[in-house]
Amino acid sequence: MKCLFTGLTDVGLLRSVNQDAYCLDADGRFFIVADGMGGHAGGQEASRLATQAIQTHLLDHWDAADSSRSLLEGAFFKANQAIVSDQRRHPERSDMGTTAVAVIFRGEQVWCAHTGDSRLYRLRGAKLEQITEDHTWVARAMKLGEISPDQARVHPWRHVLAQCLGREDLHQIDVQSLAVQGGDRLLLCSDGLTEELSDQLIASHLKSIRACDRAATALVDAAKNHGGRDNITVVIVAIDGLHPRD
Repeated sequence: MKCLFTGLTDVGLLRSVNQDAYCLDADGRFFIVADGMGGHAGGQEASRLATQAIQTHLLDHWDAADSSRSLLEGAFFKANQAIVSDQRRHPERSDMGTTAVAVIFRGEQVWCAHTGDSRLYRLRGAKLEQITEDHTWVARAMKLGEISPDQARVHPWRHVLAQCLGREDLHQIDVQSLAVQGGDRLLLCSDGLTEELSDQLIASHLKSIRACDRAATALVDAAKNHGGRDNITVVIVAIDGLHPRD
């Protein structure tokens, strides 16, 4: 399955340190975005450890007989253990953790895994669909009908995570297969993008700018123009060779 892809990260306008990280496999087999937390050093280290551990596990086990689900679960649990082990060695980073979202193209199948509120979107035609479900207090409350989507966007607890990497009690990773077709675009991003831009604005940029690198720059710039209060990371994957230039 052929694809074009790019990644971009920006510290934003208010933060002094970028605690996001991302990874693009040079052969287009997998893509990762992570958003760290737990102080400047802790957040940076957590996202770095997570992307490195996930990448290493995927590369080491890519050709094994394991299913893609098992491969992703193993990669995320390996990342979780790497962070927990670092916490034990460095008590000053004991509260660090990170979100993570990853997509793999393995054979003719596409699978994704995530934990936290970094997201995966799929743009098909004019429709943008959020594939992952945020592991946050407000997402759970909204699903139960306790708050509305408009309330969720401004709720003071919207950043409270129900799940992330770097926790002893992490026992399950959300993994799912993903249907893609020629012309689809996938967007992996940290909440520095989605906090500033509505899904409608994100879709507008993805639809109007076909070149992956230009679309990524436009999204990051738009998030900064709308406040840029957090680090911003985007990875865009265009399925089956969308033309790289307008």
